[in-house]
Amino acid sequence: MENKKLKIIVTGGAGFIASHIADKYVEAGHDVVIIDNLSSGKKENINPKAKFYNVDIKDTRKIAEIFEKEKPDIVNHHAAQIDVRKSVSDPVFDANVNIIGSINLLENCKKYNVKKFIFASSGGTIYGECSDTPPNENSPYLPMSPYGIAKLSVEYYMNYYSKTYQLKTIALRYGNVYGPRQDPHGEAGVVAIFSERMLKNEDVYIFGDGKQMRDYVYVEDVARANLLVLNHNENLTLNIGTSRATSVIELFEMMKKISNYKKSPIFKPARTGELFKSFLEIKKAKEKIGWQPLFNLEEGLKKTIEYFRRKKCGQ
Repeated sequence: MENKKLKIIVTGGAGFIASHIADKYVEAGHDVVIIDNLSSGKKENINPKAKFYNVDIKDTRKIAEIFEKEKPDIVNHHAAQIDVRKSVSDPVFDANVNIIGSINLLENCKKYNVKKFIFASSGGTIYGECSDTPPNENSPYLPMSPYGIAKLSVEYYMNYYSKTYQLKTIALRYGNVYGPRQDPHGEAGVVAIFSERMLKNEDVYIFGDGKQMRDYVYVEDVARANLLVLNHNENLTLNIGTSRATSVIELFEMMKKISNYKKSPIFKPARTGELFKSFLEIKKAKEKIGWQPLFNLEEGLKKTIEYFRRKKCGQ
């Protein structure tokens, strides 16, 4: 499929991560079709060169109609219920969107002979609590939330559709993705929340002692991974992160310096069930698709804070 123009459906393409992926696909000359119900995505994120359908992935009739009309070569599936805490408070809703919605897409891939299914999985939740060594793709799975369980379930469904119907499948297990367009008003995305609060000179809250560690990966690097896998013709599961764990306190201090924020953080009680440490081994992504992150955390944070600064000024 090298250098061939492809028709790609991107679900969730009005959202934070997938809108960057859709932009990359459009830039590469592909035909992009975005499916998003705008429950959390924003219309202004949609690439003007992409075709857009305001449809929910659970809508069996409308999704089938889109597949029949568009006949995609590839489906890149990022539409999701993305809030881990929402999955804990309402696991049925989470499963309906993240499992049933995904099966609906896989069924249409089977029916309309889609060549490849690329899926946004979650390295941050699938492996559970990490030790001092980052988990690789063969490490044990210990998801601690319905969200993580749903992501892993979809990977198992992908394996089934691959073995039974020869659908090529790629699962990209992300670390903590951050960058421009992330929603600071959702529950996900500490970088976006900190950025907005610091730029408005509002109080910044840290839950627990701030020593919790995450693998922060810049959205531009994530989008590039989604571009590189287009030309890969074997089934793959890849961790997409940086292999570096950064504490919330460390993150706060870096962002404080970049944004020129003067206040100290306000500590609140730890959130129940939150992982202490999560980061990812990424050797396989380098070996298989030649991917590694190009942005270090400081560079990515500068770009992100600049984005929120421009947004605040209405630019």
